[in-house]
Amino acid sequence: MTTITTRTVEYLADGLTMIGHLALPAGADRRPAVLLGPEGMGLSDVERRRADALAELGYVALAFDLHGGRYLDDPEEMLARCLPLLADPDRMRDIGHAALDTLRAEPRTDPYRIAAVGYGTGGAIALELGRAGVDLRAIGTVNGLVTGRPGEAARIRCPVWAGVGSEDPIMPPAQREAFTAEMQAAGVDWRLTVYGGALHAFHHPPVDHAALPGVGHHPQHAQRAWHDVVDLLTECLTSAE
Repeated sequence: MTTITTRTVEYLADGLTMIGHLALPAGADRRPAVLLGPEGMGLSDVERRRADALAELGYVALAFDLHGGRYLDDPEEMLARCLPLLADPDRMRDIGHAALDTLRAEPRTDPYRIAAVGYGTGGAIALELGRAGVDLRAIGTVNGLVTGRPGEAARIRCPVWAGVGSEDPIMPPAQREAFTAEMQAAGVDWRLTVYGGALHAFHHPPVDHAALPGVGHHPQHAQRAWHDVVDLLTECLTSAE
């Protein structure tokens, strides 16, 4: 297994001191980088392990924070924070920009080869960075098919891949259709993968606390979604190497 280095990084965003997880691949050269966003509960070991796995593949990876170092395992508390956030594109962009600036400040990061991948709220933040016109090589979002302000998707300058469970009640067919219509009207290079039989957050391992209705793990599709993310990064970050 490739030797990687990890460390926590602190930065300010949304009036909070955020605590992210940075994973670096072996070596000393500049490498393509991935900004990795968590579900609405916040940064956990799930995202930390994903960042580590990306570093093992040769990427600089920053799993960013949403709640100032807290993991919100109470669904009501999580919704009380995330619903206003998801309704405020400027707040989402501020959180994303702060994390992106932290990733760019890492000397190992190739500033011209950065992708943003996120799950749920983290995926919505990745999309808002694209709608803000940030120079990204790829955007990936799972369970985060949130539409933006009219016309702003035209600022997205990279391929967008999205994944969603067919039985996700939080991202139902009407939401999927609105998202794909937005991407198509904006001329974005977009793809949507629907995972048959999967619920919301199907990619996330089972949790030992209360969860929202309609949330459930699907082991096979979780693996498939991870492979789809890796394929996106290979295509958009390393194919020119």
